[in-house]
Amino acid sequence: MPDLPDILCHALPIGIGATIVMDLWALLRQRAFGGPSLDYALVGRWIGHMARGRFRHAPITAAQPVRGERALGWLAHYAIGILFAALLVAVQGIGWVRDPTLLPAVAAGLVSLAAPFLVMQPAFGLGIAASRTPQPGVARRRSLVTHLVFGLGLYLAARAAALLA
Repeated sequence: MPDLPDILCHALPIGIGATIVMDLWALLRQRAFGGPSLDYALVGRWIGHMARGRFRHAPITAAQPVRGERALGWLAHYAIGILFAALLVAVQGIGWVRDPTLLPAVAAGLVSLAAPFLVMQPAFGLGIAASRTPQPGVARRRSLVTHLVFGLGLYLAARAAALLA
């Protein structure tokens, strides 16, 4: 298993690249099909309230705004992408970074789906896997596709990094 600095060195560009791919997908989906995208200011609001000891909201939109929440939310979004890339590199090893394959990356994208389904959506007052939203099935499909795209982004970013190395 590679050491932590080695993992982070590889995970940084892969996680950032994969998160950019995910964000581009969200932008394309929003422009082509309409419908809202996640407002990362709400992620920042959630994190900001954690410092005050509040971890769950019903709903997060009713919580008091936090100074700098948009920037904090976007920073957290990219940090989480890097974290999932680091987990992928830690599990697959540096050999995968040198010669990435699609299946482990897409599997990591699916694993990353646990974050919104089991942590963020319940904490935002939306229930487990968006069960308290007006259209849970639609929300779940959007999350699934978005995280599969993130997995594809992990692969594409790793492939690009391998070519540039």
